Amino acid sequence: MLKNWLIASAAAPVLSLAAVADDQPEQLPFQPVEAEPDAGAIPLYDGAAPGSEGAELEEIWRDAGTERWITNVTEPTLLPVLPADPDATRAAVIVIPGGGFQFVSIDNEGYPIAEWLAEQGVAAFLLKYRTMETPSDTAGYAEHMRILWAPEPGDPQIDVTQGIPFAVADAQAALNLVRENAHAWGFDADKVGMLGFSAGAMTTLGVTLADGEDAPKPDYIGYIYGPMTPVDVPATAPPMFNALAADDPLFKDQGFGLVEAWQAAGVPVEFHYYQSGGHGFGSYKRGVPADDWFDQFTRWMAAQDLLAPATAD
Repeated sequence: MLKNWLIASAAAPVLSLAAVADDQPEQLPFQPVEAEPDAGAIPLYDGAAPGSEGAELEEIWRDAGTERWITNVTEPTLLPVLPADPDATRAAVIVIPGGGFQFVSIDNEGYPIAEWLAEQGVAAFLLKYRTMETPSDTAGYAEHMRILWAPEPGDPQIDVTQGIPFAVADAQAALNLVRENAHAWGFDADKVGMLGFSAGAMTTLGVTLADGEDAPKPDYIGYIYGPMTPVDVPATAPPMFNALAADDPLFKDQGFGLVEAWQAAGVPVEFHYYQSGGHGFGSYKRGVPADDWFDQFTRWMAAQDLLAPATAD
């Protein structure tokens, strides 16, 4: 059931920026830029990621105008962004940016989100997960994104669902890694959540509803502008914070089946449906109602007793 839901949801483009114009500017968009060093990033796997053995793609960071994207990721990592006081809350969150499984939106939905969490005393872990292969040359990449955003008759079909299994597997590996090192990093192993955006929200849900007794599950989730179609939700599902803008071009007309499924299962859920904010509001502050989502998310965390400071034994 989950696989069918993911495929149906991802079949539409999962990106929010304007399509590449027919009249190309003198300089093509998505120019490569210098990668962030991230010296503290931890490889998720000892050796090649399962299913990516022999991959020879070069990871490329690209200038997307107001942010950078990471493309052709084959070596997933987890970057700890820890609070100054590890006993401030004893909670942890794995941050999963979006990008339609074509790129990782590392600036808008990555670094600033992790830093905001750390400022609240929450241990944050930024996941750079594997993405689908895209053209390495700038012109080819620009054309690839045009086809994805605004396909024309005769264009090849880009099946973004191919990226889902790798993203979910990487998120599961990240969850295991974070829990295994909870004591060393200074948080409680039963206070580990996930916060996903768009494709990252889909990845978060994929981990949450994965089959198998050994499949790791988050203790709570933030689901930010992801698909809203219903799924089967077990009574053991974690509490969910859900945020969507009424003018989201991708998911505004899907109803609220996902929230209703959480309600029907008797699992706590909080839903914020903002009048405006579009898709991809992430860390942007644009003077719209969706700007407030992070403050509301942290208040929700407090209501789940996740932000209470550690108590002496």
